[in-house]
Amino acid sequence: MKMDRRGFLQCTGLAGTGLIVKMPVKDFDVHGYGAVGDGRTDDTAALQRAIDTACAAGGGRVLLRGGKRYLTGTLMLKDRVNFHLADDATLLANSDPAAYRGDGSGILMADGAVGLRISGTGFIDGQAKQFVTSYSQTDERWEPKPFRPRMFSLLACKNLEISGIGFGNAPNWGLHMLGCEQVLVDGIRIRNWMDMPNCDGIDPDHCRDVEIRNCDIVSADDAIVIKTSEQTIDYGPSRNILVHDCRVTTRDSGLKVGTETFADISKIRFEHCVVVNGGRGPTITHRQPGNIWDVEFNDIEISTEHHAARWWGWGEAASVTAWPRVAGVKIGSLRDVRLRNIRGRAENSFRIDGQPDQPVENVLLENVDLTIDKWTQYPGGKFDNRPTMAGVEGLEPHQTPAFFLRNARRVTVRHCRAHWGEHRQPYFGSALEADHVTDLNIERFEGEAADPKRDKAIMIH
Repeated sequence: MKMDRRGFLQCTGLAGTGLIVKMPVKDFDVHGYGAVGDGRTDDTAALQRAIDTACAAGGGRVLLRGGKRYLTGTLMLKDRVNFHLADDATLLANSDPAAYRGDGSGILMADGAVGLRISGTGFIDGQAKQFVTSYSQTDERWEPKPFRPRMFSLLACKNLEISGIGFGNAPNWGLHMLGCEQVLVDGIRIRNWMDMPNCDGIDPDHCRDVEIRNCDIVSADDAIVIKTSEQTIDYGPSRNILVHDCRVTTRDSGLKVGTETFADISKIRFEHCVVVNGGRGPTITHRQPGNIWDVEFNDIEISTEHHAARWWGWGEAASVTAWPRVAGVKIGSLRDVRLRNIRGRAENSFRIDGQPDQPVENVLLENVDLTIDKWTQYPGGKFDNRPTMAGVEGLEPHQTPAFFLRNARRVTVRHCRAHWGEHRQPYFGSALEADHVTDLNIERFEGEAADPKRDKAIMIH
């Protein structure tokens, strides 16, 4: 489902609210405020002067010229500013921690901005290799220094639009939006290192009325992840978020809800997306007291595989799990989850997994066509429960059925198909295994066990 900005606002009920801010067209060329753009001179002060002047004038386009490289620390973006990277302009992250506003701060920041745009076809380079110490061959990842800036830290913004740009080489989270409303992210490209931890692509956090579309993401960590992180201020729930027509390449989860679920998350749609080389396909990782409901993954193509053990995700075709991250903390409910029209291959199961005393409720698996195979060198025969509390196995030894359901209630499996690839493993199991599932309805299911002489096609415990 593709829609323009007006269509999205009408769909979400936001048309006519008066929150659409018309952007003045006046340009504020950063070179008029002292920017050099040679990639060596610190241009932070000059860029900030241009931003401040544009805001004071009622708004306008802050222009970063094509062919230039602007070295910068933290920049504070403001109301009605269009921060525009023309042509092949590059914004280059300063490697000096003193150039940033405190631990965990961003390169591009905003606090309460209304009508902010970030646009153009240029690139924001996080210079990730400047913020690491050494490389682990075993873990297949870089070890970070104590300080790593985020690429974006956008707080409580309204009527926010980010379009066309690229960013990459992120040393930490990418596009982090906390408490933002009426957001459009359109056609951005992300190119992160595939061995850099915590370099998420896009993180809507406590956000509402968001559309993310036409994005192409390469990121070792979660590509698009919707969450409600623990905060000292109440930024509200995450609600009414549409992600569609995106392609993501990752070692972790491609399309995800969680891991941080401290407040409610609802009305989430992922549609018409492709996940390449993921550690997990469609993912819900529920670990905290918030409630999660009305989440749908529809028309998703997947390829998921094992990676080095320190990376979360053990090749699950889908991973919907709910249990505490910290012992003694009761998590909220997880219900009304739909996974429809999903196809592809994986090295691990299509998995729905709750708790005995708090099952996942009202689950629909419809028209899922899955092939389980083995093509990487990493050991299989495990489920990835991470993150987990003490005493719970992170990588749980378990046979690999094509579909696995545990601790769930009111589950429908409709017109789903299980296949086995050319490299069947001894730990491959049934086509469908259900353990402590009540009100299970199976309609027109197709598939046999990987070893029909040993296992039944459908195993119900």
